Amino acid sequence: MDAEKSSSSSFEDLSNINEQERAEMNSQQQEPSEPTPSTSKEEPKEEYMDILGNGTLLKKVLQEGTDERPESRDIAVINFTGRLEDGTIVEQEQGMVVQIDDVEVVQGLDMTLKLMNVGERAEVIVDARFAYGDQGYKNEDHPERSVPPNAKITYTVELVSSKEEADLESKTYAARKDIGNKKRLRGNFWMKRQEYNLAIQSYRRALEYLDESEGGITKPTADGEAEPTNADLQELLEDRMKVYNNLALAQLKIGANDAALKSVDHVLQCQPSNTKALFRKRKILHAKGETKEAIAFLQKAATLDEDDKLIQSELSKMILKSKREARNEKDLYQKMLGHAQKLEQKQKAAPVAQNQEASKFKLWGYLMGSILIGVAGVAIYRYNKYF
Repeated sequence: MDAEKSSSSSFEDLSNINEQERAEMNSQQQEPSEPTPSTSKEEPKEEYMDILGNGTLLKKVLQEGTDERPESRDIAVINFTGRLEDGTIVEQEQGMVVQIDDVEVVQGLDMTLKLMNVGERAEVIVDARFAYGDQGYKNEDHPERSVPPNAKITYTVELVSSKEEADLESKTYAARKDIGNKKRLRGNFWMKRQEYNLAIQSYRRALEYLDESEGGITKPTADGEAEPTNADLQELLEDRMKVYNNLALAQLKIGANDAALKSVDHVLQCQPSNTKALFRKRKILHAKGETKEAIAFLQKAATLDEDDKLIQSELSKMILKSKREARNEKDLYQKMLGHAQKLEQKQKAAPVAQNQEASKFKLWGYLMGSILIGVAGVAIYRYNKYF
């Protein structure tokens, strides 16, 4: 009996516990506890942000950052890893310094950095169009990290820090030279890939740092660096001429012939005997249809560098082409002149024909008049004779 009571008591206690647990579970479901700030930072957002609205650039936050976001031209430090769809790592950088909006990384990643907060870690899915396109990317140093054509790349990127760029006036000569040449080489990278608009963007940015007339580069800087020597400025000039020459070619490639002409003239104003600039100006003038002027610049380049077989070959081709065009033009003028002479003769012959027709008409008129008068005379004679 005691055992039965004990057993019944234990069953009731168990039932009470189960009822209490169910009540607590219902209470928890109805009133969920709010996560602590530290927990919310670690929870990833499940939804992707469709940055461009067409699914070609997606971003998902893996770890929240601060409320601070970089702006255009800010200097950022990033860590990132890029993987193909099969998981192959094709890019990996730690502590990479980039300038926002200067396409120093693939375009899709560059656009995304402005939408990240400092300290944020995100997954970014970049369509081939904003990565390495239909060309892909052949990694000469690490072939296993080459990107095939039309490949989508998924990046895991962390925005470590971001700060506003210092004014040009505060930058040393060495710093401006290094930054300018870094952007020049990036322009060469885009140029090689035939991404001419991106190349132009990089070259123009390079010129901002390599121009000694901007930002007081010839003066001592804030940190006390001595004024650059003439040799230093000459090196800077050489770098700047490389940029202008390449900029002219990129502009020519997109059909901006007038802009290309201005760029190459910058070179020739400082270096009138720059054969690359003379050769490039020949291309620009030829594209504008100014063949004679183009030949003149090519002849000057050929005189300065007689051993350059390419220049000599191009000069021969252009002279032959010019003669052929002149001959065709002469033939066209002769045909036009012959046509004009025939037209003139026809116009002169027309009044003569008209006069001849008029004379014939008058002759027939006189003849018919004479016949009618004769007939009338005979009729009158007969009438008088018989009546």
